[in-house]
Amino acid sequence: MLDTHAIARRLTGTGLSTEQADAITDAVREAAEHGDQVTPEALRAELASLEARLTWRFAGAMLAQTLAILGGLLAMLRLLE
Repeated sequence: MLDTHAIARRLTGTGLSTEQADAITDAVREAAEHGDQVTPEALRAELASLEARLTWRFAGAMLAQTLAILGGLLAMLRLLE
């Protein structure tokens, strides 16, 4: 649970006006209540998805480089004939 009163006191203690502290506290409270909360499970799933996408992109790049090198070698062999 978010202690908005403690947050407001802390902010006014740093020199902010009561109005500024209340506005910041309200924004923090709204974000905590209505914001998109990321669960550890959702984060793990997203990271696994990202890892899979990066792995496939890396594999595709490696394949493209390999084909480019083989194409270059074949072209050089044709010149030697």
